[in-house]
Amino acid sequence: MAADSRTEDYPHEIDEQLTCFDSSVSSIKTMLEKLMSMPRNDLLQKLDPLDQAKLDLMSAYTLNSLFWMYLVTQGVNPREHGIKQELERIRTYMNKVKEITDRKKAGRLDKGAAARFVRNALYNADEKDSRKKAASKKAADTKSDTPQSKRPKQS
Repeated sequence: MAADSRTEDYPHEIDEQLTCFDSSVSSIKTMLEKLMSMPRNDLLQKLDPLDQAKLDLMSAYTLNSLFWMYLVTQGVNPREHGIKQELERIRTYMNKVKEITDRKKAGRLDKGAAARFVRNALYNADEKDSRKKAASKKAADTKSDTPQSKRPKQS
């Protein structure tokens, strides 16, 4: 009987949406309990500065988003409220942190390796053969220039 009175309070079309909203609120509650179980200073000391910034931005964005939802439930249009500019400001900082993170993940250029790649990509077999022939001819010329002794070997 109690279930029938609850379903009569709102239209059946939004039942699924309300169920999803209830599960979302429950998951937010469990995440907040995890965050609130540890003192904030202890949590921040364990993180590097970039992760601290991410945590602060996530916290600010979450609180402002919850306030946005509160305004909607009160019948206030949040698009005409100052919360919209605050959320946009936080989003710009989140994008800056993302750019920094992406730069850290980007590969570094090894100039020596790049030079070897280019040199090998421009490899010409004919040039290499002509260089070898020139080097062997030069070595042969230097051998013929040095006088060899014509003394017979003694055993």
